[in-house]
Amino acid sequence: MSGDIPLTVLVMIGLLFLSSYFSATETAFSQLSRSKLKTMVEDGDKNAAKVLQYVEDSDYMLSTILIGNNVVNIVFSVMATIFFVNHLENLGIPMAVFLTALILLFFGEITPKSLARECPEKFAKNSVCLLRFFVFILKPLNYLISLWKKFLSKRIRTGDDRRLTENDILNIVEEAEQDGSIDEKESELIRSAIEFNDVEVVEIITPRVDITAVSKETERPELERVFKDSGFMRLPVYEGSIDNIIGVIHLKDFYELDRKEENPIQSIMKPVVFITESMKIGDLLKLLQKRKSHMAIVADEFGGTLGLVTIEDVLEELVGEIWDEHDDIVEDFIRVSDNQYKILCSADIDTLEDFFQIKCENSDAVTVGGWVLEQFERIPVEGDSFEYENLIVRVTQTDGRR
Repeated sequence: MSGDIPLTVLVMIGLLFLSSYFSATETAFSQLSRSKLKTMVEDGDKNAAKVLQYVEDSDYMLSTILIGNNVVNIVFSVMATIFFVNHLENLGIPMAVFLTALILLFFGEITPKSLARECPEKFAKNSVCLLRFFVFILKPLNYLISLWKKFLSKRIRTGDDRRLTENDILNIVEEAEQDGSIDEKESELIRSAIEFNDVEVVEIITPRVDITAVSKETERPELERVFKDSGFMRLPVYEGSIDNIIGVIHLKDFYELDRKEENPIQSIMKPVVFITESMKIGDLLKLLQKRKSHMAIVADEFGGTLGLVTIEDVLEELVGEIWDEHDDIVEDFIRVSDNQYKILCSADIDTLEDFFQIKCENSDAVTVGGWVLEQFERIPVEGDSFEYENLIVRVTQTDGRR
């Protein structure tokens, strides 16, 4: 009997190794990144290609791991019980239960899974050859299991939609940023691209009061002055009032005019695109590209002018502020001291929420100024203040009713 001890121990060690292997392989395949694997495959890594094949068709792989792990653990437990009962008699069963559970838990589960989680792609590549062997050995049993699965799927319809949602993708991006796979700027760009089609025109418009426009009757010297003072390449043209925009003129066309031209605006004016405030900026970008226009006028519900939006405004929503060499750089948030900030009221309300980690509940405003007006329920004056969550908001400057 004593001669069998080394052989029994050796077999149990082998079973424990297989238990560790199956546990680690299961963790590695569930934690690995498909994108990283695809990059390895493109670089010519053959093992990565084999791993990706199992990931794409995971039924046989997963059932093989589960069958192997359970069979190995059961056989290990039986052999350990017999071994301890034969050598410790009455203490054999309690010792077998305690030590078997402890050994399998520590060496068969916790340790291998922790190691595999650290570098899942590398472990999966190293373990795939042995996994292919077990998949081949257990193929008849896997086939029976697949038939049972098909039978159940026909009888039990869960209706589970496994497609990735927008929130799922955003969570993946956040995890990738936390893991260091992408940096903050890359993460922000991806988020902006994903959320691009959710943004409405009203969130990025230049409001009516900030529009620089010219009358169709404006003469050449005055038109030249407006172009020079504003620094804009394009100017809307109105008839009667700014609520009646009839076209747009370009600086280049203006300077190519004959100086003897009696009515310069009429000869260079181009058609203008009109849109609604609720239009998505993704649809707006397609419309401007189709109409070969860089500017659109946003009409309000009464047919007047609510504001305007340009292609640059749309692109800035994707890549952030775009400044050229002639722009006066304006910062929306300026730090005054450790706990004081000066904030431009034209800043986006979503930026305020992200900056101070607050939620402006029940607000329809798109700018900080609009939110402040909602809180006061009147037009405030300099020095007015209110408290909101952990903030004290004080009006430090006004311009008329703004």
